[in-house]
Amino acid sequence: MVLASASPRRAEVLAMLRISFTVAPAGVEERRLPGESPRRYVERLAREKARAAMPARPGALTIAGDTIVVLDGRVLEKPAGPADAAAMLAALSGRAHTVYSGLALTRGERITSGVATARVVFRDLGREFIDRYVETGEPLDKAGAYGIQGYGSALVREIEGDYFTVVGLSVAEFVTLLPGLGLQYRPGEGVVAR
Repeated sequence: MVLASASPRRAEVLAMLRISFTVAPAGVEERRLPGESPRRYVERLAREKARAAMPARPGALTIAGDTIVVLDGRVLEKPAGPADAAAMLAALSGRAHTVYSGLALTRGERITSGVATARVVFRDLGREFIDRYVETGEPLDKAGAYGIQGYGSALVREIEGDYFTVVGLSVAEFVTLLPGLGLQYRPGEGVVAR
């Protein structure tokens, strides 16, 4: 099994499921096409990353994903720096936003993909709280400038949907997509043939 991502969060999710894998990040340009919906965008990127990693290990199950945060129709990807992170967090403060997490799986020449969404509501954040959070460095490599599994958990008031969608790899979507490749997840065994 190959994880076509450098994301430690995605690796942690797979490790939690007791799935053995090799990390082989796929270098794909992450640029939204004109008029492309957030859903289509994250699914396209996940598929491109999965396809880019396929040749390295033909026949292996390849797992790739992409996650974005959307506020009022605006896509918030990874911040350009601390000031951008602080601006994103200020915009998200006290408001609801949607997290889109695209997932693509390949095995041989077959590919299957999907998108999971979750609605997240932030607490009202003060400027000092935002500045302290940005100083931790945690938001600088994350879509929407926060990581729900770390210090960023203190930003969140509520979640509707799969927590792991917000982390970056929806477990529910992963398990749902496996049968399309003739596979299934079995607790205690990992990913096995159907």
